Amino acid sequence: MNHLIITPVVVPLLAGILLLLLREQDVAIKRLLSLGSLIAQLGLALLLVKTVSTGDIFVYALGNWAAPFGIVLVADRLTVWMLSTTALLSIFAFIYAMHSTDKAGRHFHALFQLQLFGLNGAFLTGDLFNLFVFFEILLLASYGLLLHGGGRLRTKAGLHFVVINLAGSTLFLFAVGTLYGILGTLNMADLALKVASVPPENLPLVRAAGLLLFGVFALKAALLPLYLWLPAAYAHTSAPVAALFAIMTKVGAYCILRIYTLIYAEQAGPAANLIENWLLPLALATLVIGVLGAVGSKHLRLQTAYLVIASVGTLLIAFGLNSQAGIAAGLYYLPHTTFASAALFLLADAIARRRGEMADRLDPGPVIASPRLFGGLFMITAILMAGLPPLSGFLGKFMLLRAALDHPALPWVMAVVLISGLLALIALARTGSLLFYRVQAASADNQSSNVDKPCFNELAPIVGLLGLCLVLTIWAEPVLQYTNSTALQLLQPYHYIHAVLGGRI
Repeated sequence: MNHLIITPVVVPLLAGILLLLLREQDVAIKRLLSLGSLIAQLGLALLLVKTVSTGDIFVYALGNWAAPFGIVLVADRLTVWMLSTTALLSIFAFIYAMHSTDKAGRHFHALFQLQLFGLNGAFLTGDLFNLFVFFEILLLASYGLLLHGGGRLRTKAGLHFVVINLAGSTLFLFAVGTLYGILGTLNMADLALKVASVPPENLPLVRAAGLLLFGVFALKAALLPLYLWLPAAYAHTSAPVAALFAIMTKVGAYCILRIYTLIYAEQAGPAANLIENWLLPLALATLVIGVLGAVGSKHLRLQTAYLVIASVGTLLIAFGLNSQAGIAAGLYYLPHTTFASAALFLLADAIARRRGEMADRLDPGPVIASPRLFGGLFMITAILMAGLPPLSGFLGKFMLLRAALDHPALPWVMAVVLISGLLALIALARTGSLLFYRVQAASADNQSSNVDKPCFNELAPIVGLLGLCLVLTIWAEPVLQYTNSTALQLLQPYHYIHAVLGGRI
C-alpha cells in the first residue's frame, strides 16, 4: 500500500489534536504549527497529483482489511484535484486570519485543522458510511468556525446552519441505512456492482435511497430550493472562515459527481441516470436565483454569498450535461470559482474595515484608504466572478457552453448562463461604482479608518488567490487536459471498481 494516500487525513488530525493541547499557549506558537501543517498538506496534495498523473487509482486499506469488508481510502484524479484546491485555499484563508481573526478565540486553530481533516477525509473515502462520518466532522468544526467571534447576527445564522444541516445528516443516515439493509454493503465500488443487479422488488427502495442522497448533497451544495441557509451564514461569519467555506458547497457538488457517475451511472441497470432529469433544471434555477440575489443585495458580503450560490448553479449545470466535455468544464470551473469567491470575501472585509460605520453596506460612503489599490483588486475580482474575458471565469463558461452544443437543453443553458453573466456584471459594476466612485467626504467618525494602510496579511491572500485564477488562465491547456482525463476516468467506473475490489469482482 502507498501510505502517502492517508497522510492528507493524518496531518490535519494530528495538528488539530496538538493545537487543542496547546490552546493556552501564545498565538504565535499556534500560528507556526498551523501554517506548518497547511504547507505540509499542500506538499502532500502536489505529490499525490504526480502519483495519479499516470491514470492509476490507488487504494489504502485501513488495518489491511480488504474491501468491501474494511475501510478504504481511494486516490484518483478527482480526489487529488479536490485535495489540491482545498490545500491552496486553506493557506490563503489562514494567512488572512492571522491579521486578527484567530485572536478572537483560543480554539480557532484547532477547529481550522479539524475542518480540513473532515474535508480531506470526505474526498478520500471510498465508503458511504465514512463519508457520513467525515461530513459530521467537517460540519462540527464548521459550527465552531462559523460562530467564532460571536455576535447576534452570527449566532442567528449559525443556529439556522446547525438545524438545517442536522436535518440533512438525519436524511443521510436514512439513505445509508436503507442501502445497507437491502444490499449489505456501503463500500462505493461494491455498491456500484450490487445496484446494477438489484432484484426488481428492491429497486424502488434503492432508487428512493439514491434520491435521498441527492437531497442531502443538494443541501450541502446549496442547490435550489435548499440554499436558504447559505446567504446569512456566509455573510455574517468572519472573512477567512467565509473564504474557507467557499470549498464547502463544492463538497456537495463533488459527492453528486462521485456517487452518480459510480453507483447510479450508465451501468446501474434500472437505477441508471437516477438524477438526470433533476440536476440540470435545478442547477439552471439555482444560477438564476443566485444572480437575482446578488443584484438585490444591499451588502457586499451578502452579494458575495449569493454569487457563491450562482457559481454552484454554473458548476452543476456543467455536471448535469453528463458528458466528458461538460464534466471537464465543470472541474476547470470549480477551482476558479472557489478561489475567486474566497478572494471577494477577503476583499469585502478589507474594504469594510476602511469604511467605518458604513462597513460593507452598498451605499455611497467615505473615500477609503488606498482606493486605487482596492478598486483595482475589486475590478479584477469582478471580472473573474462575472466571467468576462480573458480570465479563467470566461474560459470556464466558454467550455461549458461548448460542451452544451449537442445537448437538447442547449437553448436553456445558453440563455441562462449568458443572461446571468450579464446580470452579475451589472450587479458588480453597480457595487464598484458605489464603493469607489459615488463617494462622500469623510466624516470625523471615519477619519481613523481611512488611515488604515493595507498590511501583508490582508493583501497577500487576496493577491495570491487572484494569482491562482491567473495561473488557471495562463496554463489553461494543461489544466484542461487534466480535467478531461479526470472526466474520462469518472465515466469509466470499471477502473475505480477494479482498483478497489481487485479480484473480488
